[in-house]
Amino acid sequence: MPIGELCNRAVVFATRKTSITEAAQLMRQYHVGDLVVMDLVKDDKRVPVGIVTDRDIVIEIIGDSLSVDDFTVGDIMSQQLISVPENAGVIETIRLMRAHGIRRIPVINEGGGLAGIISVDDMMDLLAEELTELAKVAPREQEREARTRVS
Repeated sequence: MPIGELCNRAVVFATRKTSITEAAQLMRQYHVGDLVVMDLVKDDKRVPVGIVTDRDIVIEIIGDSLSVDDFTVGDIMSQQLISVPENAGVIETIRLMRAHGIRRIPVINEGGGLAGIISVDDMMDLLAEELTELAKVAPREQEREARTRVS
């Protein structure tokens, strides 16, 4: 199944110039732990260029007792955005996340724009649901055998 079918398409985003306080407020308002950082390019197209997490704010700013007023999202965002194309598979996406040690990954459409985002938690929910359904197969088979077996 392509990751584009599973990703969350309602992505909260910021720009490089977004203040740290505003970023934290967006995370709180939308109950998310990250913001995809976007640049506006020609034809008003938004292109993802980074990601900033609640952990980045804590580690980079608060943990060093720095003033949130002295920094913007662009100062603390991840500089190398790891992303995955919409047509990538679940296993491919998991391997990419594991290789880079990331819990969230933006999903990119064919035009290079943001299609959505997927997290480890999203995939764990999906896999747990699929495993639950798989676990129900054996008992159903036994029930069917019991009903159809001639004594």
